[in-house]
Amino acid sequence: MSFLELTDSRIHYRWDGPADKPVLLLSHSLGATLSLWDPQVPDFSEHFPVLRYDARGHGQSSIPPGPYTVEQLGGDALALLDGLGIERVSFCGLSMGGAVGQWLGIHAPQRLEKLVLCNTAAKIGNAETWNSRIDTVLSEGVAGIVPVQLARWFTPVFQENEPEAIARARGLLESADPAGYAANCAALRDMDQREAIRNITVPTLLVAGTYDPVTPPSDLKYLAANIPGAQYVELPASHLSSVEASEQFNQAVLQFLIE
Repeated sequence: MSFLELTDSRIHYRWDGPADKPVLLLSHSLGATLSLWDPQVPDFSEHFPVLRYDARGHGQSSIPPGPYTVEQLGGDALALLDGLGIERVSFCGLSMGGAVGQWLGIHAPQRLEKLVLCNTAAKIGNAETWNSRIDTVLSEGVAGIVPVQLARWFTPVFQENEPEAIARARGLLESADPAGYAANCAALRDMDQREAIRNITVPTLLVAGTYDPVTPPSDLKYLAANIPGAQYVELPASHLSSVEASEQFNQAVLQFLIE
């Protein structure tokens, strides 16, 4: 296991793939870990050294006191690159990871080659909804929201036909730390990058899920309309398109990254 000690936290990270090509950094969704990207690593690592990490409050990274901010989450990504001596990467983030990607595109474009933002939005939900989820998680644990989250992450057809994938996703949620999860909820609750995304100049791909109730295609189309030159692709999936439509996801992302 590999860890990087930061000022207020410890970040768990993992490498896969060759060491002689530009790096691809992957950032996962709320309630997941770096293992979310398992369906991508075999394909992606044929072309890139793949660096993925557990966001603070998740997985084997530490859980410093919250609430967190998107600025902190973006700062962690930059600190990881600095600690590993990496100047520039292509970045792919899903949901919360996509929020981090937007922040990097706005505030640290010099560190990015290309940017892939998946199933995300410049503003996700509203304060009332996030506060309700925080209260539930802190009082009942993350297990209290598992059925609702699985219904948001995957379509009914996928849930019925792919029980092993659903079991893995359930395991991620059930093992999530309530304090870390709630602290990251606060970061998304307080995020609003709707104006600032117009300043993103890095080549950007936007990946939407047709059936995503969390960040529907309209949210990704908003990003497409406001990030100059951004490309848009829509996949037949719900919120975790990288899992539900993994083959199409991998093809679309790799085509963008290596073109």
